[in-house]
Amino acid sequence: MEKSRKMAEMPVKKLMMSMGIPIIISMLLQAFYNIVDSAFVSNMKTGGEDALNALTLAFPMQVLLIAMGIGTGVGANVIVARCLGHGDKKQASKAAGNAVFMAAVIYVVFLLFGLFGAKAYITSQTSDPVIAGMGTDYLRICLIFSFGNCFYAVYEKMLQATGHTVHSTIAQITGAVINIVLDPILIYGFFGIPAMGVVGAAYATVIGQIAAFILTFVFHIKVNLELSNEREYFKPDRRTILNIYSVGFPAIISQALISVMTYGMNIILGKIGAEPVTAYGLYYKIWQFLMFAAFGMRDAIMPITAFAYGMGNKDRVRDAVRYGHLYTAIIMLAGTAGLEIFAKPMAGVFGLSGVTQSLCISAMHIITICFVFSGINIAFQGVFQALGAGMGSLLISICRQALFVFPFAIFFAGMAGTDVSKAWYVWITFPLAEALTSVIAVILFLNIKKKI
Repeated sequence: MEKSRKMAEMPVKKLMMSMGIPIIISMLLQAFYNIVDSAFVSNMKTGGEDALNALTLAFPMQVLLIAMGIGTGVGANVIVARCLGHGDKKQASKAAGNAVFMAAVIYVVFLLFGLFGAKAYITSQTSDPVIAGMGTDYLRICLIFSFGNCFYAVYEKMLQATGHTVHSTIAQITGAVINIVLDPILIYGFFGIPAMGVVGAAYATVIGQIAAFILTFVFHIKVNLELSNEREYFKPDRRTILNIYSVGFPAIISQALISVMTYGMNIILGKIGAEPVTAYGLYYKIWQFLMFAAFGMRDAIMPITAFAYGMGNKDRVRDAVRYGHLYTAIIMLAGTAGLEIFAKPMAGVFGLSGVTQSLCISAMHIITICFVFSGINIAFQGVFQALGAGMGSLLISICRQALFVFPFAIFFAGMAGTDVSKAWYVWITFPLAEALTSVIAVILFLNIKKKI
């Protein structure tokens, strides 16, 4: 009840900060240990750059897995928050239970793909047997033990929906710390444990994810007292599941398009050379660090806006949109300045060759220009999802991650040809795509504002 009063009565400006900061910290840690994985792997005594390339090839499928979990969690987040805003605890509990059921279904699908499809997927992107072997081993482990990832994504969003963002952050911090501590031990071999290379990185990742899931589950049982965990609520209900995915499907597509975009960029850049693929993969993980901060603010915007919308409080909805965009813009401006200033030392952390390192630095300088536009687009996605305008969110995702990206990327890659030193032309793709998408996002918002 106290949390519900907080969502209903606390000034939105303050509420957005109190909910947003823990989520942002959680998301930044998730992005940080992705970077740490790459740093440890790239600095292996032998095959470091090949190993980094292998992780880049595995990354799109990992993103697709995360997309399914996060999309289900986002749908549950908005439905639970909206139902609690209405005072309908029974329907909120049913939404939570059905989200957990769907997380189990998602895990089974990716388990089967890990067992039978990982090799074919990796070899579709490279003909190098060493890189293909590393990528297959890494991806197979991540998918077979992905139940931690799937269930964590759902329980985390339910904690956020009820305002318990600190608890979800504690779980994320724990998982990240475990991953970071285990990385050097399992990759390089310490304390009597043999060096496992990329396989060690995979085991460190899944162990951290499982630990985070266990904590979010315990917190959900103990603090989400607004929600009932009776068995009847876990029974699959067609209408409830459709409601979850009517909101969550755009989030799934948004995240899945990251997978499609990365997979497509790997192929486009691969025609220029292996170095651009490695540079892009590494930059993308650094880029994620800032994007995840924007995603964190989006995840604060959604439940606040949805709760206010459920109450029928237009003023709080307007404040959620206003302050959500303001705080997102501040974050992205700070991130832009940081990457532009520290591009060279950040790239130097990884054991890259001269050409690959140069391309990574140029990516930081050029792609980073798009951050402010990216923040606008991501904040609008959170608003659209909260207001039930999921198709608007979906259209933004399609524009910024496919419709505008691939034509520009193919064009600039064609200009570069096979000259690796000109691969930086392709980086221009991203500022153009994000800026054009921002125009569309503003037009969509003005139309939705008139209707709601």
